Amino acid sequence: MDPNYSILIVFLTGVAELWLAIPLGLVLKLSPLSTAVTAALGSVTSTLIVAFAGSNLRSRFLKWRYGSDENLKKGRYFKIWNKYGVVGLGILSPLLFGAPLGTVVGIIFGAERNRLLLWIIIGIIIWSAGLTAAVYLGTITIYPEI
Repeated sequence: MDPNYSILIVFLTGVAELWLAIPLGLVLKLSPLSTAVTAALGSVTSTLIVAFAGSNLRSRFLKWRYGSDENLKKGRYFKIWNKYGVVGLGILSPLLFGAPLGTVVGIIFGAERNRLLLWIIIGIIIWSAGLTAAVYLGTITIYPEI
């Protein structure tokens, strides 16, 4: 397969899900560095789209789900948010439920957009490097001919 098509496929898969894009990139025989960078760029792209489109949806969501900011602040999720904040969400969301969804959660809880994006992008970089290394090292151990 043409490497440009492989890169495009990994990028588009990274837009949807980082954890799927990395093994796919290695299966398509991209280098680990190309795989990690391309998948991370795809995830960052979807995160940016959500961050810039999602801020307008916050008030509608709050009104629909909670009625007001005050009801949101009484909930269990808001207590978790207060404990871990933007840094915890940014580092953990690419691992737990995906960076775009983590961005939505941060926007709903009222995180400042630039700070949220900074930490989500740091989390994407950390997890894409870590997962790429783990998958690559695991496959060369199990299948040395790769």
